[in-house]
Amino acid sequence: MNDQDQKQLGKTLWNIADQLRGAMNADDFRDYMLSFLFLRYLSDNYETAAKKELGKDYPEWQELPAPGAKQDGSRMLPPLLAWYANNPDDITAFEKQMRRKVHYVIQPPHLWNSIANLARTQSGELLNTLQAGFKYIENESFESTFNGLFSEINLGSDKLGRKYEDRNTTLCRIIAEIAKGLAEFSSSIDALGDAYEYLIGQFAAGSGKKAGEFYTPQQISDILSAIVTLDSQEPA
Repeated sequence: MNDQDQKQLGKTLWNIADQLRGAMNADDFRDYMLSFLFLRYLSDNYETAAKKELGKDYPEWQELPAPGAKQDGSRMLPPLLAWYANNPDDITAFEKQMRRKVHYVIQPPHLWNSIANLARTQSGELLNTLQAGFKYIENESFESTFNGLFSEINLGSDKLGRKYEDRNTTLCRIIAEIAKGLAEFSSSIDALGDAYEYLIGQFAAGSGKKAGEFYTPQQISDILSAIVTLDSQEPA
């Protein structure tokens, strides 16, 4: 990603944040924005490895057998969801291989593409799915390394809405816009770092603080270091 793309990515994400945070203060919205950004990185890294592992058996997006299904992806079944549905007897062996090679597992409904698809279709199950996904990633995905990863965001907060339906609608809008804004940009670890750096500076300025007060949380720094280190090693 060149310098121009880095700047454009940062500006795109900041514009989304500025438009969508409403009455929520910058500190609170920052936690949601950066958590979703990190989920996207983990998901893309995982799906790239899954595609390599499954080879020709990795499916394309599949049209759902539902009235009004469209070819633009808005009513489509993401690849790993389709593979899990069609290969239930092979899931355990596949996840064992993924833990050995990419060092963590994310269930298909919790991957960024699946979450973004729920957001685009305004699914009433988005919030429940996101809560279940964060819990799984923290507790079961990567031994104890992901514990507390998403502890800074409260999906049940009244700042998202007083009722479940209101919070779900707010999250659908936020995630759909983030997914749309990120679609044309790289999901590499360098791009993630660039986006973090830009957003931290913008959120700091917006809240009247110095950028140094918004360092990337140590939890995320440690996880990124662990992933990079493990990815450089050959599987046992």
